Amino acid sequence: MSRVAWINPGAGIAGDMLLAALIDAGANVTTIRGAIGALGVDGIELRIERTSRAGIASTRVDVHTSDTATHRSAADIHALINAADLTARVAEQASAVFALLAQVEGELHGVDPADVEFHEVGALDSIADIVGACAALDDLDVNDVVVAPVGLGTGLVRSAHGTIPGPAPATMALLAAAGIDVRGIDTELETATPTGAALLAALATSTSSIPAMTPTTVGYGAGSADPPDRANVVQIVIGAATGPDVVDGAAIETLVVLDTNLDDVTGEVLAYTVTRLIEAGARDAWTTSITMKKGRPAQQLSVLCDADRVTDLRALLVAETGTLGVRTTPVTRWASERDITSVDVDGQAISVKRSAVRAKAEFDDAAAAARALGRPLRQVLADAIARVRPAPRRSTP
Repeated sequence: MSRVAWINPGAGIAGDMLLAALIDAGANVTTIRGAIGALGVDGIELRIERTSRAGIASTRVDVHTSDTATHRSAADIHALINAADLTARVAEQASAVFALLAQVEGELHGVDPADVEFHEVGALDSIADIVGACAALDDLDVNDVVVAPVGLGTGLVRSAHGTIPGPAPATMALLAAAGIDVRGIDTELETATPTGAALLAALATSTSSIPAMTPTTVGYGAGSADPPDRANVVQIVIGAATGPDVVDGAAIETLVVLDTNLDDVTGEVLAYTVTRLIEAGARDAWTTSITMKKGRPAQQLSVLCDADRVTDLRALLVAETGTLGVRTTPVTRWASERDITSVDVDGQAISVKRSAVRAKAEFDDAAAAARALGRPLRQVLADAIARVRPAPRRSTP
């Protein structure tokens, strides 16, 4: 049964808060420390303590390091992750977080994502937060991450570029790109950081109120500030996902669309990649002609998949195309009730998918029958449909 994590960042989100909430929900601290230690950088200390925010018992995490380098390029960070002895899922997810950050920072500052120099996010404590959170989700065997609206304050934020409006532009760009809902909080504190926003944007498979699930554990991760008027915590609920909702006899499914823009990939590679994605479990994959910056003709490659296939299909997409960023968008699909039957056309078996309103012959079966019979494909398709009636519509009580 699929494991789902519902993240409630109503008071805000930061990398250390999410990591603390996952630890509070039962993630193995030794495993997390091992993943951070695998980065191969000396002097990192993960300090964990029990605390309270507005009367809610919670966990607080501080990453202390003797490393003083606060500026790292995207290539530097990817090299750290790639060289580390991490599980494939942790390495892929952590890389995806930084790839998304590089894409957003590049767009904000007019720089190619590959040349982006990270500042605060490049600090080793932020890298440890990201790798640690990915390791915690892996340890908890979470397949699906659902995110509630993020609480955002107003005011000013200090950054390496000076004092800037809050929420920070990178934070807003990340949340907007992922389609994550936000709500206002009456405070001038920086309630959401780019690190926290990047984790949500890269790892969330859908955004909603708490999903259909059987909860097993609940965790609370405390922020560094302790305002008197609210509990400054991230809440996370982990459990087993239950079945989909049903409307008019059809399942309402939450699926995920992965998108990437490509201006340097040949048509042959695109066609091969689409085929590989379908073979690897995508529900569908397609390309759309677009125009990118500087008038460049390009293709948007899109993948429709189940939430538990996001990690593997995103890795395949990156490996085959070399893209530096993949957008993740949750979608809801109303899937009409259907079944599959088989008909005989002049001795050739052809599968037919049917619903209450239509029938559709399996193309590959019909094409094989057309070749075997020496008949036009369109005639074979028509004959197959003529031999089957639509499935009866079931009445609802």
